[in-house]
Order: sequence, then C-alpha cells, then structure tokens
Amino acid sequence: MPIFALRTTSNREDQVFDFVKVNVDRKGLRVYSVIKAHGLRGYIFLEAENREDAEESYQKVPYARGLLPAAIDYKEIEHMLEQVKVQVNIIQGDVVEIISGPFKREEAKVTRIDHAKDEVVVELLEAAVPIPITVKMDSVKVIRRDETKAEKVMNRENVPEERVEVKESVEEVMNEGNDEESPKKKKKKDKRVVDEVDMTMDDDDFNINL
Repeated sequence: MPIFALRTTSNREDQVFDFVKVNVDRKGLRVYSVIKAHGLRGYIFLEAENREDAEESYQKVPYARGLLPAAIDYKEIEHMLEQVKVQVNIIQGDVVEIISGPFKREEAKVTRIDHAKDEVVVELLEAAVPIPITVKMDSVKVIRRDETKAEKVMNRENVPEERVEVKESVEEVMNEGNDEESPKKKKKKDKRVVDEVDMTMDDDDFNINL
C-alpha cells in the first residue's frame, strides 16, 4: 500500500496530524495510517489507498503544505518507527472487511480468533462455498457486529471468580471450640454429677448396714 509524505510547517506536525485524523474519520477516506515519525520535523506520512484519498485528507488543514510528488517505500521510514502491539477489538461472529492481501475489500465473518498468533479465521460472505481463510488481525477491520451476541461473549470471558468467605467460617470454628458453657448449663451438669454421687453414697450406706 502506498505511503505519501505530507509536508507541514516545522514544529506544527502534531496539529496537522490531529486535523488529518479528524478529516479521515469524518469523510470516511481510505487512509489507513497517519504516521508521525519521532524526531522528524516538517513531515508526516499517510498510508492510503491512493493519492486522491491522501490529498483529500489534508484539505483546509492549517499548516499542511502538500504531498511530495512520489510515494515513498516503507523501508525508507522503518528505522524511524517503533512497533507497538495493540489489542484489536475483534470477537467471534463479527463481520469484517479485509483491507490487505489477495482478498482485499472482501467482506467476511470471523469464525475463530488466535490471540497468540494475532490471527483470525474468516469465511468470505460472497463465496458460494464457505472456505476458512486465516489472516492477520491488522488485515481486517470490523464493519458490523451483533451487539447481543457480543455482550454474551464478553460476559462469558469476564465471569468473575467466585468469592468464598473464609474468614467468617474460620472464626465460627474457632469460636465453637472456645465457647464457654453458660451458667445455666453448667449448673444443670453439676447437679447431675451431684445426684450421681449421692446415689452412689446411698448404695454404699445400704451395703454397710447389711
């Protein structure tokens, strides 16, 4: 995909960057990346479907001074960029558009996600026979989603762990072993012991008298 260098007024790269992003979103332009290289003054880079979309993205943007005549190769700016892994919000059942590769611009349905490899398995919607195709996550963008199904999937993935109240149970066990007998119960128990002793003494007296 071609990359175009957009000239800007020096030290105004951030403002142009922000305005271009707003234009792309508002107009729905086929500009897939807006790149601001660290330490490079006077330029930002646009990864776009074609030159027309790239030019439309900076119309009426202050401090934007126009594209360089020819597209540049990614290798020319690769050393200026830092690759950062970003979590892509894709779930099973999403309808996506493939934005790169041999199936570019085709719509497909996500059937499986491999987070470890950053890949998704999709089936083309227009295909007569559904054939699983594996593509990178950054090669697709979500265009439709069944919100009800998505909510179920998210809830299933975020089921909270069951909380077990251990402290209360331990305290109950400790208290159960350390509880003192009530005076009423103790008095009743003492009386029973006394009665047993008295009965023994009566038996002994009876035996002695005989």
